[in-house]
Amino acid sequence: MFDGVFRFSFREHVPIEDAEMTLHLAMLAAEGLFGQPRLAMEFRYELHGFESFIDINGETEVSVAVARIFAGLLLRELGESSFRIVNIPTSACQMCEVAA
Repeated sequence: MFDGVFRFSFREHVPIEDAEMTLHLAMLAAEGLFGQPRLAMEFRYELHGFESFIDINGETEVSVAVARIFAGLLLRELGESSFRIVNIPTSACQMCEVAA
């Protein structure tokens, strides 16, 4: 697995709410593969509305699958020029921990 974060950055014309809805669709697809409990335990993301990006933790198989599905949906929905993906090592980024 990738030990870090996938950062999806969006151009100004892309509403971050639309991007988040697309992420939820990707999560639903991944839920079909892995089941809801595993998705809930192994997937985390952080929305940065003002900066217009979404960070997805890339440390689990589930997270990588969601990120791949999300990227595919964004390509079809928005086009390649509307977003970019950067891989950020864990040492360079702090994700918020979510208590269960």
